[in-house]
Amino acid sequence: MFRDLSFRYKIPLRGSVLVVFTALVVTASLMFRAYDDLKRDVLLNSESMGRVLAHTLTPAILHDEVWSAYEIINSPFQASPKANVNQAEEILVLDARQQVYVSTHPKQYPMLSDPARASPVQARLQQAIADYRGSEPKAVELPGSGKFYMVTPIISDGVAVGTLVMGYSRSMFMPRFYDIARRAVVMTLLALAVLLPMNWYWAWRMAQPLIQLAECMGKVGPALPDAQECKMYESRDEIGQVGVAFKRMLNELKDKENLEKQMFFSERLAAVGRLAAGIAHEINNPLGGMLNTISTYKKHANADPQTAKTISLLERGLLQIKDTIAALLVEAKFQSHPLTVQDIEDTRTLVLPDFHKKPAELSWENDILEILPLPSTLVRQILINLLFNAVQAVEPQGHVRCHIYRDSRNLTLAVENDGKHIEAEQLGYLFEPFATGREGGHGLGLWVTYQIVQQLKGEIVAQSQPGETRFTVTLPLEEHAA
Repeated sequence: MFRDLSFRYKIPLRGSVLVVFTALVVTASLMFRAYDDLKRDVLLNSESMGRVLAHTLTPAILHDEVWSAYEIINSPFQASPKANVNQAEEILVLDARQQVYVSTHPKQYPMLSDPARASPVQARLQQAIADYRGSEPKAVELPGSGKFYMVTPIISDGVAVGTLVMGYSRSMFMPRFYDIARRAVVMTLLALAVLLPMNWYWAWRMAQPLIQLAECMGKVGPALPDAQECKMYESRDEIGQVGVAFKRMLNELKDKENLEKQMFFSERLAAVGRLAAGIAHEINNPLGGMLNTISTYKKHANADPQTAKTISLLERGLLQIKDTIAALLVEAKFQSHPLTVQDIEDTRTLVLPDFHKKPAELSWENDILEILPLPSTLVRQILINLLFNAVQAVEPQGHVRCHIYRDSRNLTLAVENDGKHIEAEQLGYLFEPFATGREGGHGLGLWVTYQIVQQLKGEIVAQSQPGETRFTVTLPLEEHAA
């Protein structure tokens, strides 16, 4: 139905109807005006000719010169038809008794005959002539006759001596009328050929702001569109004001949505904090005992080099657990030695058994050769969490690539895998607790990683597409310089 059409069609269609209707009305008015002008010209011409012929016929009638009168009324027919397009079809001269004195068609109207007997039309005409008492030419139109007549009294010294009747066909001026009408139609079509495209163009320009507003409103759903996605028409007219108001409402809804997300996230963080505090209390007691045991063992035992190395790895692992819990609880900054090459290589040693168990391939690229002013425990924890997540994501025989490098200002940890990619709608909630846990996981690894990165004033970015998922952590070195 028309009411269901888009405004991109409604407005130009309505404008086109208005343009066509206006053009037709104007053309029809001009044609009727042309018809009336042509008819008036014929009447004026016939009236003028009637006066001339009546004046010329007066002497002939007074002297009863029939032949002279006949020549006078036939004089208009002597010229070429093209000389006078308003030429009468028949001319009759009636005497004072309304009988035929002379005519251009003597066979049809014999002399001294009653013209009323020639046809019903003539009978009506004779009645109209009998009823007319004026001295000026008069046009008589008889409905259904296809003709009109110019009746001119022939008067001499104030006495009516006869009547001149000139009959004209109604179609005599139609060729000229058709020619004028044809020109009017051509001009109308040319005007429409110009106006209709202009109407569609301007109508489209008028409808475009409404279309943009409707498209933007159509994007509003469970997720609100960004301001960049909505191209709104802005001006001081009514449509522009609606667009500005809608955009303002959209921004306010976006702010409300972000506030709700922050509140929800804060509530989840509070719940995790309470859970972590309880777990930390239970872990720290046995953890302290294990660390004391290792310290006592190192003081009193004469272990061989391999055992000493293993004990050292165990101590580092337990200390990392302790420091991670401290970071998780957002405690005061703890002491941790600067990051060394050995710390990074120890991380690789810790995760390799998981890769062998999968099995999966680990490509390791460590470009760090010097000591960096970053807490080693936290950096190692970030790297371990990312590598564990990567090995869980890949299929057997999958591939994980880890690249560690630095520039003058930052340390970058980049971990890529070719496992199942993360959907776009999940990326926004990737670093929330319990939101990204894989099968068999708890969903806290990335959240802990995010907390540590924030504590180190760094940045973590996740990118994912089919065949490649990449996590990039950038940690500023200047923030932790002495």
